[in-house]
Amino acid sequence: MTIVLPGDYHGKSALESCRVQCITQDEALKEDIRALRIGILNIMPKAETYEFSLLHPLGRSVVQIEPVWIRLKTHKYTSSDHSHLDKLYVHFEEAVAKQRLDGLIMTGAPVEEIEFDEVVYWEEIKRILRYASRNIASTLGICWGGLALAKFMGIDKKVYNKKIFGAYETINLDREHRITGEMDDLFWCAQSRHSGIPDETLELQRDMGVVRLLAYSKEAGYTIFESTDSRFLVHLGHPEYEPRRLVEEYLRDKNKGRKDVEPPKNINLDSPINTWRSHRTEFFSQWIKYLHESTTY
Repeated sequence: MTIVLPGDYHGKSALESCRVQCITQDEALKEDIRALRIGILNIMPKAETYEFSLLHPLGRSVVQIEPVWIRLKTHKYTSSDHSHLDKLYVHFEEAVAKQRLDGLIMTGAPVEEIEFDEVVYWEEIKRILRYASRNIASTLGICWGGLALAKFMGIDKKVYNKKIFGAYETINLDREHRITGEMDDLFWCAQSRHSGIPDETLELQRDMGVVRLLAYSKEAGYTIFESTDSRFLVHLGHPEYEPRRLVEEYLRDKNKGRKDVEPPKNINLDSPINTWRSHRTEFFSQWIKYLHESTTY
């Protein structure tokens, strides 16, 4: 349960209050343990405030984790603190120049209603994914990041008339799978997206041998799937979210006057509770275990 961070990292006390041990790079080098280097391509709004959402579940692992924060050259990060980005984030080429990445996470982004070819940084994303597909054991895409992985595999998304928003019961489809196998047969998962991939599209891709389908929700569709070579793992939900974030997103959209966004399902706006924490912890822990086994042995 150790994560390697700069000594003055802004979220250190919050992580430690959640029982995540934080050590510096110098302290990590004194231990006879090789930390897993996990690149995090963070393109969420207000990037610095989202970091805790990933560091918390990553820090619950028994394996030492060194997060490598990655920024895009072609993205302006207008809502983020640029002094923080300049201090902590590197471009992808810098991230892989000195030492390999054991894993890569691509976060969501508020562009799921835009066609991929119209996203200004899509070409840069594709260059990164081409490298990852050959050189990184597993790349995890969350929400739009997952849709981007699917698009790279030739599977396009569909924009919905109504946002998939809230907490949804989800069925574990493969109890033998090395990552999802130990999750509950039925678990809750947070969702917040305007796009997705139709069931019939993913079922066809499964039948063609392109993907393995791992989790399904009657209301939200196939939520977790992977490429058959195991290089790309897609989670279209937001297991890393805390419930308050769903409330905040609803209030934001409501203030913008969006009529296509209803209150998040199965979430009490006044007193939201987390029904998917165990899913989040197990999912990230098993993914990290897979990285450890893939890159150590």
